[in-house]
Amino acid sequence: MNAPQSSELPLILLGAGGHAKVLLALAKSAGLVVQGLCDPTLAQQGLSDWMGLPVLGGDEALDGIDPREVGLINGLGQLAGQRFRSRLFENMKARGFTFPVLVHPTAWVAPTARLEQGVQIMAGAIVQPDCSIGENTIINTRASVDHDCRIGKNVHIAPGATLCGGITIEDDAFIGSGATLIQGLHIGARAVAGAGVTLVRDLPSDARALGPSRKPSW
Repeated sequence: MNAPQSSELPLILLGAGGHAKVLLALAKSAGLVVQGLCDPTLAQQGLSDWMGLPVLGGDEALDGIDPREVGLINGLGQLAGQRFRSRLFENMKARGFTFPVLVHPTAWVAPTARLEQGVQIMAGAIVQPDCSIGENTIINTRASVDHDCRIGKNVHIAPGATLCGGITIEDDAFIGSGATLIQGLHIGARAVAGAGVTLVRDLPSDARALGPSRKPSW
C-alpha cells in the first residue's frame, strides 16, 4: 500500500458526531494514540470529556499546537452536496497539519493500492490492486472497490457500495449505501449515486441518480 505515513504521531480528532465515533473505534482497534478532541459545540457546552477523550476546545485549540507534533483525524461525516468536511480538511492542511491514512484492521487493502493523505478505510472494506484513492476520501463500512479504480478527493463511498473494476470517480462525488457501479464507468465531479442504485452508464458532473425506482436527473 503506497500511502503517506503520519500515524506514528499522536492524533487529535476533529468533530464529535457519528462518523467521529466510528473513527475513534478504528483508531483504538489499530493501536493509535488519540490524545484529544476538538469540537466547537462541545466546547460551547463546557464539556471536558467525550467518550473518554479530553475536549481540548474548538478548532482554535489547535492554534498553540505545532503541526509537526500531531496528526489530525477528520471526524466530520459527509452528506451528499455538503462541503463542510472538505473545507475543514483544506483549512487544516493549509495550516501545516497532516491527516494520516486510517485503515481498520479488518479491512483489506492491496499492496499496490495508492491512498493519499486523509483517506479513511472502514471496517470490512476491500480495496483491490492498482486502485488510487484521493485525499480526504472515505471508503466506508464493507464497501468494495475493485481493481484499477481511480477515485478523486473528498469522495464518499458509503457502507456496502460496490465498485467494479476500472471505474473513475471525480472529486466530491457521493456513492450511496448499497449502490452498485458496473465496470469502466465514469462518475463526474459532485455527482450522486443514491442508495441502492445500480449504475450501468456514466453519471455526469453534478447529476443525481437517486434510487432504483427513480429516473436519473440529467
